[in-house]
Amino acid sequence: MNIEAIKNLLYKMADDQLILGHRNSEWIGQGPLLEEDIAFASMAQDKVGQSYTLYQMLNELGEDEPDKVAFLRMAEQFHNSQFVELPIGEYDFSLIRHFLFDTADYYRFDMLINSSIEPISLLARKLKGECRYHSMHADGWIKKLGNGTDESINRLQSALSYAIPYALGIFEESKMEDTLIEENIFGGEILLRERWIEHIDKVISQTQLVLPDLALESPHFGGRYGIHTEHLQPLLNEMSEVIATDPTADW
Repeated sequence: MNIEAIKNLLYKMADDQLILGHRNSEWIGQGPLLEEDIAFASMAQDKVGQSYTLYQMLNELGEDEPDKVAFLRMAEQFHNSQFVELPIGEYDFSLIRHFLFDTADYYRFDMLINSSIEPISLLARKLKGECRYHSMHADGWIKKLGNGTDESINRLQSALSYAIPYALGIFEESKMEDTLIEENIFGGEILLRERWIEHIDKVISQTQLVLPDLALESPHFGGRYGIHTEHLQPLLNEMSEVIATDPTADW
């Protein structure tokens, strides 16, 4: 069992959840509908909770305690994809990000049910339902607004075209990708990407949106190796305000 490969996998999952959870929480009180305000708040809470569980697993593998790992690292120490750290923008972008990320998230946990690492497999079984709800919520709104008014269609199309290169960065491979696959820890980013494409293509085909030609897109890689946009460090500074003021504060 390659501990470093497992840590790498858990870190990128946990960091994705933590950062996007905080980004989505910025919609609280600002959602276009009360129901969506509540839905985004609930999903943001789910993601932060999932990140905490993953940081706990990392702690059991010898990493620092969750509070320190989550709130006391600098941007270059984070392994999240660049996609999740982008500002929330208008609701069209946040909805497209919700759709693209949570589709990948659901299939990642679905694949991890078969992990040879029992704690990861058990966690995947536990969280798959939450992730499925998130994915279904996104699918419903994409179908609704993607067949809506000219404005909703045009805005979603523009957001989709902008987001796709960042979304492809989700599937940036680890240096230990072969080990993860050979030891049946995780089926790999290539397989996950294939399942993701199949799903988003199916949903998009039921709308008036057009999925960009993914073969022509250049993925925004680097996030998994600590290369981030200018947006991450200011977010981390904001996230760490409480623990900087009161180191005894709890989640």
